[in-house]
Amino acid sequence: MYEHLLVPVDGSELSDRAIAHSIGLAKMLGAAITGFMAEPPLPVLVVDQAAVAYDVETFREHEKRCEQHARGVLEKFAEQAKQAGVTFDGQFMITDNIQQSIVDVALRQKCDLIVMGTHGRHGLDALIHGSLTKSVLSHSQLPLLIVH
Repeated sequence: MYEHLLVPVDGSELSDRAIAHSIGLAKMLGAAITGFMAEPPLPVLVVDQAAVAYDVETFREHEKRCEQHARGVLEKFAEQAKQAGVTFDGQFMITDNIQQSIVDVALRQKCDLIVMGTHGRHGLDALIHGSLTKSVLSHSQLPLLIVH
């Protein structure tokens, strides 16, 4: 049925639930998993109503912190998948369009199911905080399994 799952993660408890669910599903189906983590770039720095560029070292430090965080999350995911006998590949990127990068990675890796956690936000809370899961659902042609 499904042969390759994409599982976007962020290191949260909700993400951990999606990891556990995806590993169980992949093991049952004999599917592989691509774990994916995306981090946003540094926000635009505005001083006195003008955008100011960061120095190169600030960009490097941000990228280093993001990569270290992603490596830790994806290594933990990889170890859990390995213990369950599930084939795993980890992917990471820094992007300002996380929802589109999830869709793009799913297509590039030839995934046939996306497994994501959601906070289940509704109403004003969803307006304020947004919903990455809803955005991925609206941008993707792939089935989406939502873990709550």
